[in-house]
Amino acid sequence: MSNAESVLTELIEMSHKIGQPERDLIILGEGNTSAVCDDGTYWVKASGTHLGSLGRGDFVRMNLDPVCAMVEEETMSDDVFKQRISEAKFDPTFPKRPSTETVLHALALTVADAKFVAHTHPTAVNAIMCSVAAEEALKGRIFPDEIVVCGPEPAYVPYADPGFPLAKATLKAINEYVDEWGMAPKAIVIQNHGLIALGSSAIEADSITAMFVKTCRILAGTYVFGGPHFLSEGNRQRIFTRPDEAYRRKELKLDQAE
Repeated sequence: MSNAESVLTELIEMSHKIGQPERDLIILGEGNTSAVCDDGTYWVKASGTHLGSLGRGDFVRMNLDPVCAMVEEETMSDDVFKQRISEAKFDPTFPKRPSTETVLHALALTVADAKFVAHTHPTAVNAIMCSVAAEEALKGRIFPDEIVVCGPEPAYVPYADPGFPLAKATLKAINEYVDEWGMAPKAIVIQNHGLIALGSSAIEADSITAMFVKTCRILAGTYVFGGPHFLSEGNRQRIFTRPDEAYRRKELKLDQAE
């Protein structure tokens, strides 16, 4: 029996947390979330719904394989994109349209091996991602828990048009990250757009989001006092591979694989 219903319950709970207005992660219909099921399908937020108040009818169940296959195309018109997405619905009669970032979520749940994905537009993150110094500012790590929760560094995606172009650009960034680090990213930042958190659980996706927002707030604050003092490469590697930090991740339920 598919675990689709229990996964949807967790996804709704995570989405409500992400959508709490005091967290300043999204407003109105911004942001989208997804989670993978054990039968080759996944749930993704419907377009135009609010993360803080959505219900079971505000998620669209999609078939993974046909959505992932879309990135094999070099280009795709808006009309073809819409048609292919509609054809990939688990229930073709379901009236709502999935998020514009449906393909991006499918790739995060397969190529990046995430179980839950949270894509947000936090003010603190976009204050940096919309700046001319974004890529330089995010080159280094600034405190240990950033590394423990969000990984050795975020994957960086240059700006691309939302939808099919952004999915293609994100796939490229994920593959380059895996080649460099031998693992998928925990956090992906998109220039002039926002943040993607990739978790092995709903708790981890939410925690990555919260920690990366804290990182960006601290990073912005450092420029008042002359700029960031980045940890050394040795420090970064040590923190990322310490057994006690792996134990702490497990106790915090940040990684179900451990």
